[in-house]
Amino acid sequence: MLEELVTRSIALPSGGLRLLQPQESAELPDAGAVEWAPIAPYWSVLWRSGVALARELDGSELGGLRVVELGCGLAVPSIAASRAGAAVLATDSCADALALVRRNACLNEVQIETATVDWAQPDALVGRAPFDLVLAADVLYERASVRPLLSLLPRLAEEAWLADPGRPAAGAFLERAGRGWSVETRVGDYVCLHRLRLRGAGSGEAEQSGEHEHVVELGEEPSPAD
Repeated sequence: MLEELVTRSIALPSGGLRLLQPQESAELPDAGAVEWAPIAPYWSVLWRSGVALARELDGSELGGLRVVELGCGLAVPSIAASRAGAAVLATDSCADALALVRRNACLNEVQIETATVDWAQPDALVGRAPFDLVLAADVLYERASVRPLLSLLPRLAEEAWLADPGRPAAGAFLERAGRGWSVETRVGDYVCLHRLRLRGAGSGEAEQSGEHEHVVELGEEPSPAD
């Protein structure tokens, strides 16, 4: 799987990233409908959600923060977070994905630690908590993922940033997450960025409303690889 690779370029405000990607997946751009699913392994696709989250992180001050990415795939957000100064742990259930993450970290001259994680058996990861921030990009393909993610997030950090193209399972997740987290949503043309913060975190004051705050941004989002 990792023998035939191509190099992709991703434009970020602070400077481009270079990314090695399996050739068969590079020929399947994430440009279809929300429910479009590739033949190639999901982790190997350059998802628009991952690129959007990386662009959000690119302008952030992350120096000294401990960050973990769940279901990292190609780990574009992890690379951006590391470049912004964070100590990053990229996790996935696929060993091939993590092997390529390590190569791409070297290619972009950043340091990223990796770990194999199954959301159904997260004790080893939880043992490394607390983190300052959890990242996840387009990880809610199925409703079966909603419950494990809701259970795992508060055991890892008080803040999480999720990017999603509008999958039905993500809607179910956000509806339930609103009971325990405050959620700020930024709506783009193709991807929504959700910032979740555990209620009362940092201030000691519990918020009463479970509604989402929506900030609509106009303008077309750049393609994943410019």
